Amino acid sequence: MATLLNARNLAKTFGTHTLFTGVSLNLADGDRLGMIGPNGAGKSTLLKILAGLEQPDEGELIRRRDLHAVYVPQSDQFLPGATPLSVLLDRLESHDSPHHLDAQTRAAMILSQLGFDDTQTDVSELSGGWRKRLSIAAAVALEPDLLMLDEPTNHLDMPGVLWLEQFVREADSAVVVITHDRVFLENTSNRVLELSDAYPGGLFEVKGNYTEFVRRKEEFLEAQSAQQTALAGKVRRDTAWLRQGIQARRTRNKAQIEDAAQRRDQLRELRQRNTAPTRTTSIDFQATQRQTNKLLGAHRIGKSMGDKLLFSKLDLMLSPGMCLGLLGPNGSGKTTLLRILRGDLTPDSGTVKPAAELRIVTFTQHRESLNPTQTLRQALCPVGDAVHYLGKAIHVAGWARRFLFDPTKFNHSVGDLSGGEQARIQIANLMLQPADVLILDEPTNDLDIASLEVLEQSLLDFPGAIVLVTHDRFLLGRLATHLLALDGEGEARHYASFEQWQADQRAGKTSKSQPAEKSEQPPPPQRSKPRCGKLSYKLQRELDGMEEAILAAEDRVQQLHEKAADPVLIADHAAHREVCHQLADAHAAVQKLYERWAQLEAMSDGDGSE
Repeated sequence: MATLLNARNLAKTFGTHTLFTGVSLNLADGDRLGMIGPNGAGKSTLLKILAGLEQPDEGELIRRRDLHAVYVPQSDQFLPGATPLSVLLDRLESHDSPHHLDAQTRAAMILSQLGFDDTQTDVSELSGGWRKRLSIAAAVALEPDLLMLDEPTNHLDMPGVLWLEQFVREADSAVVVITHDRVFLENTSNRVLELSDAYPGGLFEVKGNYTEFVRRKEEFLEAQSAQQTALAGKVRRDTAWLRQGIQARRTRNKAQIEDAAQRRDQLRELRQRNTAPTRTTSIDFQATQRQTNKLLGAHRIGKSMGDKLLFSKLDLMLSPGMCLGLLGPNGSGKTTLLRILRGDLTPDSGTVKPAAELRIVTFTQHRESLNPTQTLRQALCPVGDAVHYLGKAIHVAGWARRFLFDPTKFNHSVGDLSGGEQARIQIANLMLQPADVLILDEPTNDLDIASLEVLEQSLLDFPGAIVLVTHDRFLLGRLATHLLALDGEGEARHYASFEQWQADQRAGKTSKSQPAEKSEQPPPPQRSKPRCGKLSYKLQRELDGMEEAILAAEDRVQQLHEKAADPVLIADHAAHREVCHQLADAHAAVQKLYERWAQLEAMSDGDGSE
C-alpha cells in the first residue's frame, strides 16, 4: 500500500504541560486506524497536526506530495440559516476538483448517499446525529485521500453509529478515527493506536482489531512489568556497592558507575510508565439501600409532541438490580420518556407511580447542571473545603485527585475544560447524592476507555435500578437486563438482546410490543402455492405443512410479546428476563422456518438439492 504520510518524533507542549514527545507513525492507503488514549493525552492535537492544522514543536511530518487530508472536529459548526444543500454547495465551490457533474447534482448525490431526504431543512433544526452526518458529508465532498474523524460517535443515536460504522468500512479514503467505542473499534479498525505515557515513545500500535490490540497490550504491559522487576534487582545491587564507600568504588571503573546511574534512570522511567495505566478515576455511586421490589411503575403511559405520537400504552416497572436500556433514533422520545419517569413531565395518558420518597439521580448528556463560569474548585465543592461522601468528609484536593484533576487547575473555568473533564465533574457531583434510581443519558460521551471500564464496574455494583440511554454497545451489553426500543413512529417494543433489536431493524419489522385494547394478529403474507414434483415424499409433506408451522410459530411470537408487556411479569425481574429469552428464541424459530421454506421451494423448482 502506498504511504500517505510519515510522522517522526513529534512533540507538542502547551505552556508547562507536555502532551506527547517522540511520537512516530505512518499512514497508508486502506488504513482504518482507531486512535485511543486517556483524556488529555493529546489525541485531538495529534490528529490536527497530521491534518496540517497545527504545527508540532518538534519532529518531522512528511506527506505525499498530492495528499488531500480532511479533518472533522468533535463540534459541528455551521453558518446561521444554512441548509444541508447550501453547506455542500459552499464546500464544493471552495474545492477545485474537475468533475463531469455540476455542483448541485454532486451535492444532491452525496446527501442522498448519506441518508438526507430533506436537503432544505435549516441546520439548526437537525439533531446532533444528523449534524454529524452533515459534517462528514461536507468532508466527503472534498474527495479526501485521508479522512480524520475526532470522536464522531459522540451524540449519535444507535442507528447513526451503525450507519457510521458501515460508512467507515466502505469509505474510499483512508480513515483515522478517535473514539472510545470499543465495539466500533472492533468492527472497523485494521490498526489500533493508543497514545499514553504507559509506553516508550508515548504510543503503542497493533495491526488488527480491538480484540487483538487488547491481547497484545496485556502481553506488552506484563513484559514491561517483568522488566521493571529485573531492573529493580540490578539497581539494588548497584546501590549496595555504591554504599561500600570511596575505597570500594576505586576497584570499579568510571563506566560501571555511569552504568549504575543509567539503570536508576531507566527504572524511574519504567515505574512511571507502569503506573500510568492505574491512574484512573474512581467511581462509586451511593445507593439508599431501600428494601422494596417496586421502585417506579408506569402504567399505559402515552405522550405526543405536537402532532407526533412518541409512544402510547407503555408499561414499565423499575425494580432493584434492573437496568433498562433505551434504544431508538434521535427524536423518537427517549429523553421525553426519561423526563416523564423522573417527574419533570406529565404523560398525556396513563400514570407514573414512584415509591414513597424515591430518590432519582440524573446524568444529562448536555451537562445542563454545570456552570461554565464556575472554577473547577467551585464545581467540585461549592461550599467550604470538603465534600461529604459515604459519611466521611473528604478535602476537595483529595476529591479532585480521585477524578484525576490536578489541584493546580482549581482556578480554571469549567467552560475551558475538555469534554472528558466536564463529564468527570458531573459524575463526581452525582456520586454525592444517594439514589434509588440512576437515569443516565449518554454518560459515556468523552470518557476514555479506562474511565468507561471503571464506570461499568460501578454501575454493575449499584444495587438500585438504572435507566440507560447510550450508543455504547459494549456498555449496553454488560449492563442492560431489559431493552426497550422506540421507533420514532409511536411504537415501543421490548427486546431480549441488542442483537435481536438489530436483526429486527434489518428486517424492517413493525410489530408492536405493547398490545392495544384488542390486539389482532396481522394476516400472514400471501404466498403462491409451491410447485411440487421434484421432492421426496417426506420433503413434500414437510413443504405442505410449512405454512401451518409458520403461522403457529408467529402465534407463539405474538403470545410472548403480550406476555412480555404484562406489568405483573415486568415486576418479576427473573421471570421477565426468561420470557424475553423465550421471545428471542421464538423470533429465531420463525426466521429458521422461513429459510427452510425458501430452501424447499428452491428444491421443488429444481434449483437446489437436499
